[in-house]
Amino acid sequence: MVVLSQPPALEHCSLIKTCKPTCVFSGIPVIDLRDPEAKTLIVKACEEYGFFKLINHGVPMEFMTRLEAEALSFFNLPQSDKDKATPFGYGSNKIGPNGDVGWIEYLLVNTNPQLTSLKTLSENFCYAVNDYILAVKRLAFEVVEIMADGLEIEPRNVLSRLLRDEKSDSCFRLNHYPPCPQLQALSGRNLIGFGEHTDPQIISILRSNNTSGLQICLRDRTWVSVPPDQTSFFISVGDALQVMSNGRLRSVRHRVLTDSMKSRVSMIYFGGPPMSEKIVALPCLMAKGEESLYKEFTWWEYKTCAYNSRLGANRLGLFEKTANASL
Repeated sequence: MVVLSQPPALEHCSLIKTCKPTCVFSGIPVIDLRDPEAKTLIVKACEEYGFFKLINHGVPMEFMTRLEAEALSFFNLPQSDKDKATPFGYGSNKIGPNGDVGWIEYLLVNTNPQLTSLKTLSENFCYAVNDYILAVKRLAFEVVEIMADGLEIEPRNVLSRLLRDEKSDSCFRLNHYPPCPQLQALSGRNLIGFGEHTDPQIISILRSNNTSGLQICLRDRTWVSVPPDQTSFFISVGDALQVMSNGRLRSVRHRVLTDSMKSRVSMIYFGGPPMSEKIVALPCLMAKGEESLYKEFTWWEYKTCAYNSRLGANRLGLFEKTANASL
């Protein structure tokens, strides 16, 4: 498969899958972080959907809009300028090393140790990334601690300590999905910007502009569109948290479709544990006599597995304690 260095020309669009638009889902749980019942509502949402919308989160809107503006300025640069940032996390179209492609360009950076500068990026861009990451990391700590309260986990920092650890393998991704009106006008379908997958980490915190595109897969395997909201965050359960909760909280399968006329910009913090951390069901979440659904593994082992598999693969299937684990 050809690896493209910029959004592909129309004659190359056959490399990227399309799908028909889906209905907008009005049932996404909306949780006010300051609600006294937030701990209960978060757990319920993560059990039923593995996903929820978070409002009254405390992250300044200025941080979001400033980073979005800087990101758009970067993605609107000539391709030759953007390619100079390839050694520092820029990429386009290719998603992973195993043949997955999408109508996307992105910037991926590690958040620990804290990002201080990126060569080829403007000073203002670096400041905007730093401010945003610091604020969203604090939000992630708070969300998983409230979640721990709802799960009655003691101590309540069992999850947050993994994200706070100086060796935490967390990362931050800026995605840009350019519009492609020509192809969509011909086919009546949407290009897939980022194919269906689950996030392997503990938790993901997403914010996007007001362009639609994000879809989640419900338990009945129906795909639904998530209404965008540039003032809020969308929280996703990751595979590691599904294992740690012994399947009680479910990682959500999701994907992104492109818009025919407007670009979509999303920014995602992926909260991951240290590489050497053993991922195993927490004893406090297991009933007496209950067995773990998954084999014990380290985050490094699971991350390696994810890197070496196709985007949409059921990676956790390899670690299930069943005779015929699905791939």
